[in-house]
Amino acid sequence: MNLLSYLQNFKNTSQQLSKVYSVRQSMLTTKIRKESPKDELSINARLLERGNFISKLMAGVYSYLPLGKRVLAKIENIIRDEMNHLNAQEVLLPALQPRENWDQTGRWNEIDVLFKLKGIGNRDFALGPTHEEIITPLCGQLIHSYKDLPLSFYQIQTKFRNETRAKSGLLRGREFRMKDLYSFHATSEDLDGYYDNVLQSYFKIFKRCGLEEVTYLTLASGGTFSKYSHEFQTITESGEDIIYLCKKCNLGINKEIISEQREMCPKCHNQKLSQEKAIEVGNIFKLMSRFSNAFKMSYHDATGKENNIFMGCYGIGSSRLIGAIVETFHDRYGIIWPYQVSPFHIHLISLCQKSEEWAQVESIFEKLQNASLEILYDDRIDVSAGIRFGESDLIGIPLKLIVSPKTLAQNSIELKHRKTGETQVVRINDLLNFIESCYGIG
Repeated sequence: MNLLSYLQNFKNTSQQLSKVYSVRQSMLTTKIRKESPKDELSINARLLERGNFISKLMAGVYSYLPLGKRVLAKIENIIRDEMNHLNAQEVLLPALQPRENWDQTGRWNEIDVLFKLKGIGNRDFALGPTHEEIITPLCGQLIHSYKDLPLSFYQIQTKFRNETRAKSGLLRGREFRMKDLYSFHATSEDLDGYYDNVLQSYFKIFKRCGLEEVTYLTLASGGTFSKYSHEFQTITESGEDIIYLCKKCNLGINKEIISEQREMCPKCHNQKLSQEKAIEVGNIFKLMSRFSNAFKMSYHDATGKENNIFMGCYGIGSSRLIGAIVETFHDRYGIIWPYQVSPFHIHLISLCQKSEEWAQVESIFEKLQNASLEILYDDRIDVSAGIRFGESDLIGIPLKLIVSPKTLAQNSIELKHRKTGETQVVRINDLLNFIESCYGIG
């Protein structure tokens, strides 16, 4: 086999592996609940559980069912794509961590939400809420010279926090999904430049998740590492955090530091700040040499001189993002997913009865699949139209395609937008072009 044939076969195989899969609703293994769970107060928990995106095992711990897993995967793929554009390398670090590493940084008794457990020989371990204690000594084995810097690793992993009061669905959990990125630099100036690049990447992530217009960079206390750290806060009425928002420069200030600013924006000195409720969906910190020094980590420059290594830490809660999106985008009927993170692109609903009509609907389904569109196809025959539409609104897929004997007789299909409720009738032959004009896909 020559090189050209090999590459073509590789391309074909890759396309097959990345094929978009659709689902028939009759085969969907989870069923919609008629009522919201009575023990949940937050909107995201009530809607996600009722729609069977997630299932509560205990307070702060959820199983992700097929619909929820699809949303989580899409969010994490967006995050992964932006991290790769930063030339960060993906790793997967152990969740089970030895006490010795935490003693090295002095944080074994400092972090009150640390899950601690005993192993064989009475040895102490922790379930990782974060991974500075693991990534730093690991990179200490990799970094020796200035030629090894800068270096950045990220992972998307399940984390653990022994929250005294787990609440608000996916917003405050004891087990949760998170992306953490760690960067290592020869100088603080190089760290500053990378930090700014990550900041911009975070805004790209929130834009792709549909949260751009309601998410703000927010100043927070930086501890001993720097004057400020930065949070990314999404404005919503159900938010647990209070921020003061400067709408002149689109900067937020966390409540815990606003007294120092005397209710004034530190960037533009605007004193007309609005108080808002918000959900923290990401944060970034300059760790400087706090952890590299704890593990006696350094590098040699071109002259052979030993120098400190500067670090940055950058986190996004991917499961928390699901909760924030639902808290932001919903109405009294259910969830309204932004297109980019919706479990499916289209909800195809058939109201047909005759076999020849069903054959036409199957043809439409196949046509949409061949156009690389993800379809949830409601092919059930024993469910009323009212229940179908109610469940569709709850699930929140952005575009419904409704096929009925009436529309088929006109060689057309009815489209209904979940967000606006607007309906349109489109000829079946024009369907793909219309969808592409709406979403830029097809």
